[in-house]
Amino acid sequence: MMRALFASLALMALSACGLQPMYAGNGGAAVAEGLAAVEVAPIPGRDGWLVRNALNDRLHVTGPGTAPRYRLDVRLDDSLEALGVLNDDTISRERRILRARYQLVDITSGAILLDASAGSDAGIDVVSSEYATIAAEQTALENLARDVAERMVRQVALTLRQAGQAQ
Repeated sequence: MMRALFASLALMALSACGLQPMYAGNGGAAVAEGLAAVEVAPIPGRDGWLVRNALNDRLHVTGPGTAPRYRLDVRLDDSLEALGVLNDDTISRERRILRARYQLVDITSGAILLDASAGSDAGIDVVSSEYATIAAEQTALENLARDVAERMVRQVALTLRQAGQAQ
């Protein structure tokens, strides 16, 4: 009896929290169309290539064909720093940090709809094999690029949803 009462109270509290699915209701189609209409400006470097590809994969899920209405300008900062330094001055652990500063620009008006940053970091063990360490650094960069792109797309979707609700 107590469990049923607790479950029903929890369901009522959850329904009153105000959370809504991103693509629910009339705004869902507008968000999906808005994401498909985002053009990602070229980003220099290997890290930029990875982030741009991850962004395009997430933004253009419905496929190409939508005329660009927005432009996403991205600047990246990729750094690798030593964390664990042993007594003989060798590094035993590194931290790779990828930060992105980005702006969502309405192409027609030139208005900046979103000016934000996103970032992520990963720890890397430095081992005796230089090849293994380089491979770990590259894998970390690929994973960070996907993570940062996902964070950026989520924020862009929220911005487009809010803009759609305001209209």
